[in-house]
Amino acid sequence: MIASKIKELKGTLAKDVTLVAVSKTKPNSALIEAYEEGQRDFGENKVQELCKKAAELPKDFRWHMVGHLQRNKVKYIAPFVHLIHGVDSQRLLNEINKQAAKNNRIQDVLLQLHIAEESSKFGFSFEEADAFLQQELPLEHVRIKGLMGMASFTEDKWQITQEFTQLATFFNKWKELKSFEVLSMGMSGDYPLAIEAGSNMIRVGSLIFGSRM
Repeated sequence: MIASKIKELKGTLAKDVTLVAVSKTKPNSALIEAYEEGQRDFGENKVQELCKKAAELPKDFRWHMVGHLQRNKVKYIAPFVHLIHGVDSQRLLNEINKQAAKNNRIQDVLLQLHIAEESSKFGFSFEEADAFLQQELPLEHVRIKGLMGMASFTEDKWQITQEFTQLATFFNKWKELKSFEVLSMGMSGDYPLAIEAGSNMIRVGSLIFGSRM
């Protein structure tokens, strides 16, 4: 079932769109089924669950931290995490740099921008991100690969499209200057709109694994 969903979903995606299978709360057996279909990018939103799965599953999984990351938890994922999506402050970026240095790694990250109406979502405002990106950041062990955003939880497709388009426009503004490669936006309910707006990385959970346990 999971393998067929992965195959079907990948069959609809352009080759330049990366599918991150968001496997939070799901058992290892579900992840292995996706893995056997060729899926390698998996997303988790809790550090403890991410570390546990990484210790138990094949080493060629590419783990994405897609949830809100607290500074005091960075050290646990620093040795192995492939991409950190939700970098929403300079202080968090400094801590990631510090922990990556301890592990002799260059850590790839995405800056999270707040594009939704909900105040509960995290991220830089566009003004804050502009000011932040204009700085020369002395972070030798961090590589900012691009941007991430989450649209409002609404059925209004026009609003969702507007939010994604705004982020894509901002991404394109900085793309050449910062050598950005990744625009991560779009989830199970809105990924087609995200891709249409310019996303090249989607984070899909329930469409693959079913609803959360």
